[in-house]
Amino acid sequence: MHITQQQIKLIGAKMSLHPFFVPIRSIPSSKLGLPPQLTRKSVRCTRTRLHLQSSEMARDSQQTSQRRSANYQPTAWNSDFIKSLKNHNVDEIQKQMAEKLKGEVRAMIGDTDANSLTILELIDEIQRLGLSYHFEKDITRALDRMFLSVNGTNLWTQQKSTVHAIALCFRLCRQHGYEGEKLMEEAKVFTIKHLKGKIVNEDLVEQINHALEMPLQHRMLRLEARWYIEAYGKRKDANYLLLEMAKLEFNMVQSMLQGELKDMSRDCRKSLTKLTALITTIDDVYDVYGSLDELELFTAAVHRWDIEAVETLPDYMKLCFLALYNTTNEMGYDILKQKGVNIIPHLKRAWADICKTFLMEAKWCSNRETPTFKAYLDNALVSVSGVLILVHVYFLLTETITKEALECLEKKLHPLVECSSLIFRFSNDLATSKDELERGEFANSILCYMCETGVSEQEARKHISSLIEEAWKKMNKERVAVDSPFEKPFIETAFNLARIAQCTYQNGDGHGAPDNKAKNRVLSVIIEPITLVQRLQHRSNLLATVS
Repeated sequence: MHITQQQIKLIGAKMSLHPFFVPIRSIPSSKLGLPPQLTRKSVRCTRTRLHLQSSEMARDSQQTSQRRSANYQPTAWNSDFIKSLKNHNVDEIQKQMAEKLKGEVRAMIGDTDANSLTILELIDEIQRLGLSYHFEKDITRALDRMFLSVNGTNLWTQQKSTVHAIALCFRLCRQHGYEGEKLMEEAKVFTIKHLKGKIVNEDLVEQINHALEMPLQHRMLRLEARWYIEAYGKRKDANYLLLEMAKLEFNMVQSMLQGELKDMSRDCRKSLTKLTALITTIDDVYDVYGSLDELELFTAAVHRWDIEAVETLPDYMKLCFLALYNTTNEMGYDILKQKGVNIIPHLKRAWADICKTFLMEAKWCSNRETPTFKAYLDNALVSVSGVLILVHVYFLLTETITKEALECLEKKLHPLVECSSLIFRFSNDLATSKDELERGEFANSILCYMCETGVSEQEARKHISSLIEEAWKKMNKERVAVDSPFEKPFIETAFNLARIAQCTYQNGDGHGAPDNKAKNRVLSVIIEPITLVQRLQHRSNLLATVS
């Protein structure tokens, strides 16, 4: 039985989204019952102990003709496009300028004679321009000085206390782990009301609309940096030394990202790229292509985690299972070599859990069943893949792996992991609900809530949006918790996962059906550099000011 062209296209199209996905290579073909070489032109599995009867072949042919299709569009980021990227290398003068500007900015942050509001505004600008990772210790020291002043005499001894100053102080201190005012819902309503009233002022239209569209804390950092660099450059009071450093830094990071995109040399990014390709492909097999009988076989094979299980699978599923098996074992080998910990049992469990939830969703679809809202959420919390991703991230980023943290990932989910996954799930549902219903699916958070409560779709969407807000509040609380079982890099990644989800699904399905806005986001962060100061004389003047 040969793999059909339709089957190959389904698997290949999804894996081609990530051109650095490494195919099967580590298991001897003799053990798999596969020919020694697999090529693009000839992909077929050898019949070994499987002898299909003519009736079974006819049934398979009929089943193939009845399979659903999601009509996914081809990826815009294929291998040829990525290979054609021209790396805009930063020259030596630009690097020299960046280093000198860093020293100047560091001195500005540490200026004890400057008033508190000036320092707060400087810190805010540094963060929003995407430069804060250069000055983390300097920013912490500056905020420590101010926080002590707040708890001592009066932070605002050098200037009048204003709404702007107090709000900025609260946000920055809270963001860096200082507890503050709890009655923020009233402040939010008050602020939104008055911001909307200010839209008549044309100078503030862009900034106000941007603030109302999505909270700063929910935005992807590099996209926000790109937007803020351009917005900040229009301000009459802009610090042009800071602005030029931000442009230089953005282009240097972009150049680095392009290099990594061409050659995924960093182990963490390489592993997560493979993981994303696997999740996307296997999820679509469950959602769209596989029959219920086939999906039960695949779920059982993943649960067994036995290479012999491949013999029970249809040909197209063998590709998926072998890619999953090899990639997971390869990652486990790398971590064992680096950290001396065998993580394969944990990865196996995570994959078995997500496949189990994928199967449940397939059964709901097959039975035309809409579950209760709670039943859906319990399942969707895992099926959205946030937990699976964060389990992998934990092992890739964490220096010291602890039993407590593992229990928070596997037994009772830690609020940070749970809320990040919920934001992922709800953002996805808000964007894809209509397409999923047209495909014949019967379970998403909006539909389940409508059926259970009898409310309209608009009310259901409003409720789901409120749950996203609640999840963000819980995550913010966990960010400043002193007893967190997780290290800072993992915590930031959990936040970034939620940010990516909201960004991807903000204006529709930016993953399954990306529009021009979604594509422009990628272009602005990875492909298109920011225009720097062109005149060499102007560059020389900038260098002279910080010499």
